Order: sequence, then structure tokens, then C-alpha cells
Amino acid sequence: MRRSIINDPDDLIPQALEGLVLSHPTLLELNAEHRFLTRKQPARDKVGLVSGGGSGHEPLHAGFVGTGMLDVAVAGAVFASPTALQVLEATKAADSGRGVVQIVKNYTGDVLNFRIAGEITGDDAIETEMVLVDDDLATDTEDDEGPGRRGTAATVIVEKVCGAAAEAGASLQEVAEIGRRAAASARTMSLALTAGTHPGDGQPQFELEADEIELGVGIHGERAAQRASFADADGLTDLLLDPLLEELGLARGDEVIAIVNSLGSTYPLELNVVARALHHRLGDAGIEISRSLVGPYVTSLDMHGVSITLMPLDDQLRSLWDAPVRTPALTW
Repeated sequence: MRRSIINDPDDLIPQALEGLVLSHPTLLELNAEHRFLTRKQPARDKVGLVSGGGSGHEPLHAGFVGTGMLDVAVAGAVFASPTALQVLEATKAADSGRGVVQIVKNYTGDVLNFRIAGEITGDDAIETEMVLVDDDLATDTEDDEGPGRRGTAATVIVEKVCGAAAEAGASLQEVAEIGRRAAASARTMSLALTAGTHPGDGQPQFELEADEIELGVGIHGERAAQRASFADADGLTDLLLDPLLEELGLARGDEVIAIVNSLGSTYPLELNVVARALHHRLGDAGIEISRSLVGPYVTSLDMHGVSITLMPLDDQLRSLWDAPVRTPALTW
């Protein structure tokens, strides 16, 4: 039986948003009616950035509102898209006169509601561009009619580089193009040892045998297309890294950003052992991890699992990644 530290499940999202704002009063402001967060001091004369989606993935997206990243983050219910009305109001709040880039994870509800909001804001003379993040290698199929790859932890990279470009004064089209280029080149693989549990529910979303892992799990607890045998940390890292290296075609001398991401309950000791394996494996291949994050950045409630994201770096993307940022969850 899984217990949660909550009051009424129906109040979980608004109370959590309020708590985040109270904890960062100089950075954030809450629009309680439409459940979105904005910068405490709105930016002026720059391209606006808005993102969002279902809750349960914290610190994504609310934790990345601030200088150098998002202007607005809009929150749906747990694992459910915000409504088109929420996104519409959030997009209006992000606009300072130079248009708004919507950064959207590739899930049907998110894409639909952000697209509707973008069409409506056009009636209000707010120009928008959508950047779709679709980095999940486990859902890369040849079905052109399907929804395509899911959006996962590469969203953090896209929000960061787009945010830096917008702060530097780039145009709407330039910011969107940078985001699309980053999204197109990043890939992620995930695995889970145990599933997450919805707040207020007593049972996890799926069960695994003691010697099994879910390989290619989604951040909403979606079952993977395959299961694999449990292994030690080095072996689990290889299960994630092998398909990433094959897909990206990295060669000796290449540089990458790497994110070793907790899916919820994976603790820092475990993550750092995976990071160690990743550094050694890529180092032996002559591939440099020149920038990295290790920690919980895109979670799936309390899922005990890990994801690895890799994105090749060039001079422009490195400069945008290194640009100053100040948000509750990412600051340098």
C-alpha cells in the first residue's frame, strides 16, 4: 500500500503550486485561476516562452520559470494536459510584444491544446511558434500515421537553449529554430524498476517481477514495448546507452550534453553510479561529456527509474547552454 503526503487529492496541484511560489517569492508569481506560474518580474521586449503539461513531472515545467528559461509554465492535472483555455491565458501572459514560442512535449493532448491556443492567440495578434520535443527513442517507429516519439527529458535542454536565445534578443523564428534543432538532435532512453503511484491511489501503475525491469518506459507510466532482466548499474546503463549510441552515430571527438535523470524515487547515490558508468563508457569511445546534469529533472511521480538523454553539442548550443539562468530548479 503506497501512501502519499497530501491533503485532498483534488487540491494537490493548486496547493503544490502555491507552495512552490511561497518558497520562491522573488522568482515566481501564481495565476491561481488558470493554474500557471509566471516570472515575478515579467521580461520586456523579448520573445516569450511558455511550456507546460500534466503535473507529476516536477520540477518540469514550473521549476524552470525564470531568467534564462521560461516566462510561463502552465499545469494540468496529474498526467493530463492543461486545457486550451489555460494555455491561451498562459500564452497571453508570456507575450511582451515579440511573439511567443510554445515548447510542447509530444503527447496528443498537449499538442492539441497548445495548437488550439496558438490559433486563438493569432486572433489577438500574438504571433506564436510551436517547438515539439520528441526525444524518446523507445517510441521511435516507422509508423508515419502514429503519434511519433514521446517528449521526455530533452525538454529541459530545449527550454534552456530557447530561453538563452530569447534573453539575447533573438527573433521569434530564430528562437523556434534553435529549439527545433536541439529537439531534433537529442534522444532519451528510460527504464523503471518499479512503477509510480497516482496520489490518492494505493497501487502502482504496473507490477514487475523481482528480476525484471521495464525498458523504454514513458514518463506517464506507460508500459514499455519490452522488458529486460535486472542487472547491476553498469549493465543497466549499457541497456540505455547502446540504442542511444546507435541512433545518434556519435564518433570519437564528439561532444555531448548528458542528462542522467531520476524518474522520481531514484536517489542520488544510484544516479551518480549511472553517471560514472556513462562517463567511463563514452570516455573509452573518445566522446566527451562536456556538459551534464544529474538529478531529478523530469520525473514520473515516485517511479523508481532512470533516463539518459544525450545531445551532440556545437559552438552555438554550448554557448546557449552556458548562458546565465536563474530558476527554482536550475541556476548558474
